[in-house]
Amino acid sequence: MLNIPFGPALGSYCDKLSRRQMLRVGSTGLFGGLTLPQLLHGQDASPTSRPAKATSCIFIFLEGGPPQQDMWDPKPEAPSEIRGPFQTIPTKTPGVFFSEHCRECAKISDKFTVVRSHSHADNGHSTGYYYVMTGRKPTFPDGENPIPTNDVFPSLGAFVGKELGSNGRVPAYINMPHPMSAGGPGFLGAEYAPFVIEADPSQPDFEVKDLGRVNGLSNRRVELRQQLLAGLEQERQRIGRAAAMSTYYSKAYNLISSPEARKAFDIQSEPTPIRESYGMTQIGQCALLGRRMVEAGCRFVGIDAPGWDVHFNCFPSLSGDLIPPTDRAFAALIKDLEQRGMLDTTLVVMMGEMGRTPRINAQAGRDHWSMAQCVLFAGGGVKPGQIIGATDAQAAAPTNDPVSIPDLLRTIHTLMGIDSSKEYPDPLGRPFPLVNGGKLIPGLIA
Repeated sequence: MLNIPFGPALGSYCDKLSRRQMLRVGSTGLFGGLTLPQLLHGQDASPTSRPAKATSCIFIFLEGGPPQQDMWDPKPEAPSEIRGPFQTIPTKTPGVFFSEHCRECAKISDKFTVVRSHSHADNGHSTGYYYVMTGRKPTFPDGENPIPTNDVFPSLGAFVGKELGSNGRVPAYINMPHPMSAGGPGFLGAEYAPFVIEADPSQPDFEVKDLGRVNGLSNRRVELRQQLLAGLEQERQRIGRAAAMSTYYSKAYNLISSPEARKAFDIQSEPTPIRESYGMTQIGQCALLGRRMVEAGCRFVGIDAPGWDVHFNCFPSLSGDLIPPTDRAFAALIKDLEQRGMLDTTLVVMMGEMGRTPRINAQAGRDHWSMAQCVLFAGGGVKPGQIIGATDAQAAAPTNDPVSIPDLLRTIHTLMGIDSSKEYPDPLGRPFPLVNGGKLIPGLIA
């Protein structure tokens, strides 16, 4: 079984639900029961896409809710209790301004597009995350870990992995540095769950433990186990049971033993100047490892970046621990992809489950606000250098071109050449489309 261990406490949301509780997995349809062969069975599906520029996606999720007015949609003319303490700076795009702490993104604003008018009505963390990743409104209360039933729909990453399959030695769908809480496969089945890199690639001792050999297990013993497995599969076939899983056991062994796969996960082999350009932070090194995964053939890399639930005294943490590392990582990823000739085929999306309240609260923080937030798009057929949509003078609501979650998901599927109107049967045989409603984001696709 592919274990998904949990490291030290990863913090908690404002509702006191810990990330350990949110990401709890067992023998469920979201992640549990997932073996490496089952995972590889999923990526063997025949592609059903049509031609598109984007062949892979790196999806950076700023978990907790990044404040739009303190980053990519500043309101310098608003009162101080709205605009906050940060100054604005010009970007490379004439007439467009960002927060002073988004200086790296400001230098390359011509290479990506900001959608400032993303809006929905779910103000919860777990429910908002679920809504963004599945396109379905949750039927469970915020703060409650959803039970995987027929109502738990597959996530964006699971669909991409199923539709496109892997393009190399690594799995089609990967999460890091821990599972995305709403990133499971739902009723598609465990074989479409993400391969989770449960480790921080910025640490000196980083390794992908699921690819390591068991201590004391020699090559000869590995060969003997392979022979034993082959014998068992032959016996299953002789007595009339399906032997298809033998193919995927073989793929699992190939992943573990593949020099190409092991090389892709070896971030320490990356030149020091490249690593430093991303920043030696968790989000920076996850972005770099995401680029390496895409190079190796991964279709969807989900990077879960927690810490954005900024209710109390938020501005020191925003200006020190949150915005600058994120700004640096995103800008470095875009530049690196472009320099390697990969930006045209790699879609990069960065967002959270919500924005933050226009007005600063009595604790010098910002609260939940799903009615307005920014989403960044780059590469993969996106028309760069734009601002799409706008919000009012308080960054409280869209004033034009509102973008819904179905709009967002339909656009991502389309950029990746996936027919978003395609229907799948649920466990009861009822048809449902990959995306329920929505339209393409106007002007985003080149």
